[in-house]
Amino acid sequence: MKEMNPSYSGKVRDIYDLGNSLILCASDRISAFDVVFNEKIPNKGKILNKISNLWFQYFSEIPSHILETDSAKFPKDFQSPKFEGRSVLVKKCKRIDIECVVRGYLAGSSFKEYQATGKIAGKTYPHGLEESTPFEEPIFTPAIKNETGHDENISEERMLQIAGKEVFDYLKSTSIYIYKKAKLKLEQVGIILCDTKFEFGWYEDQILLIDELLTPDSSRYWEKESYQVGTTPVSMDKQILRNYLESISWNKTPPPPKLPNEIIQKLIDKYKELERKLELCLLEK
Repeated sequence: MKEMNPSYSGKVRDIYDLGNSLILCASDRISAFDVVFNEKIPNKGKILNKISNLWFQYFSEIPSHILETDSAKFPKDFQSPKFEGRSVLVKKCKRIDIECVVRGYLAGSSFKEYQATGKIAGKTYPHGLEESTPFEEPIFTPAIKNETGHDENISEERMLQIAGKEVFDYLKSTSIYIYKKAKLKLEQVGIILCDTKFEFGWYEDQILLIDELLTPDSSRYWEKESYQVGTTPVSMDKQILRNYLESISWNKTPPPPKLPNEIIQKLIDKYKELERKLELCLLEK
């Protein structure tokens, strides 16, 4: 069997272009602040792929790009251990270059923006809100995906101008629907879904949910038992890495610092715990 080289390598995933479809292969690489680290997180790609597939299956009512998750049914050149457990065969879509972020709590970049301006995504919020305060209803805070540098947060009004009303309404309503349903489900296993991001693309004349879904790389998961307004709850996601990097005052530009073994192990342990709990609630009859 010949060695297949990716058509494109992203920060975490390798993409193989098959013409009308793609193979997305999740590596064990990890990135933060748009910088890829030299160290790998063992089996991270398999865990993320499994979590994403569980969620795509749970949200089967939402049209998505998924064609096949079993590598034994991939085209022959991709039926190898290299792709097993960490790859999906998907429809080749034209990505809508807007990241659809839904937030249920005041945390992360939204908390920093609020502290600096009193606003989140162009909207003014009451004075004196503490970190991790829940919103009465989830808020939608889109961003433009840039080819280089960081994604740019935009207001709903700006997104409406870019995407048009019909696309805007679908992306917003679908994103909030997924967030709310997932958050409710996760409460069964003591997990809080703080926020998450979705991507969508065009396939022929239909908008499909694409990319990864509700993984610990694209979402902020908290342990419910540690949740308290005014604090940073215990994370079960990539925030573990971000918190460490903030603590060492890294300037967030390459080259990346060396990751200590204890941070790598903490990431592995929390990702595995999240995988186990998600299996518990998403595969129950």
